[in-house]
Amino acid sequence: MSARLDQFAQLVSSEQFNLAEASLMVAQDAYPDLELRRYLERIDQIAAAIRQRVAQDAFAEQKVLALNHCLFNELHFAGNVDDYYDPRNSYLNEVLERRTGIPLTLSIVYLEVGRRIGLNLKGVSFPGHFLVKLSLRRGQLVLDPFLGGEAQSESDLRARLAQVLPAGKADNASLDRFLEPATSRQVIARMLRNLKRIYLQSESLEQALSVMQRMLLVVPESVEELRDRGLLYQRLECFRPALSDLQNYLRRRPDAPDAAEVHGRLVDLRRACSRLN
Repeated sequence: MSARLDQFAQLVSSEQFNLAEASLMVAQDAYPDLELRRYLERIDQIAAAIRQRVAQDAFAEQKVLALNHCLFNELHFAGNVDDYYDPRNSYLNEVLERRTGIPLTLSIVYLEVGRRIGLNLKGVSFPGHFLVKLSLRRGQLVLDPFLGGEAQSESDLRARLAQVLPAGKADNASLDRFLEPATSRQVIARMLRNLKRIYLQSESLEQALSVMQRMLLVVPESVEELRDRGLLYQRLECFRPALSDLQNYLRRRPDAPDAAEVHGRLVDLRRACSRLN
């Protein structure tokens, strides 16, 4: 394991870890010279500017207004609707530089700046669109950093659900079920899944492999991720690692729906490995 992967593994071994730091470590695969401290300081500076304008005893709602004004009106952070699947939208350093991203990465900026000004914000892995919520005495506020921190009403949330749930299910679904706070681990896993999908679709296999290496450090219990890495190793003609991953996949999931297909691949891989000896 490389030194950077080892550092990442140590960070994500904790139950809760620094979200901005983990996000920037993910970006080091694409940007080897990236300096984490530089971007962490940039987040600190944004938060410091907001703190200068807001009283320490300000209500949470006042802090949210100040946060929205700074990020979206002054610094002009915005959702990238023109090139949504550009991988740069999933790398926090690029989001901070270009001030554009996808719901997940804009939410990470929002969460990290908000935490520094005393807001107890939580990320929400809402189906199809990452959101942020803030618990208040009179309920909770659900915010969409992709839309400039716009508050989401119940009808807004049900409309989002209607886009991903079977017809008619969104009207009766319990919103609380979909508004559970996401852990740092879940957030980083979602980031890595986004990048994995982008790189596989563009046939950028080496980049996809780097993402998968990190994914298995974040969710080592995922046999599906182990299988997918094995299949990618096979495509890259890394036969021994492919054989190891797919053997471990079947060992952990002998009744997998694709077990027969994977057994066939193992036969091919054993032949390929024998030719290497």
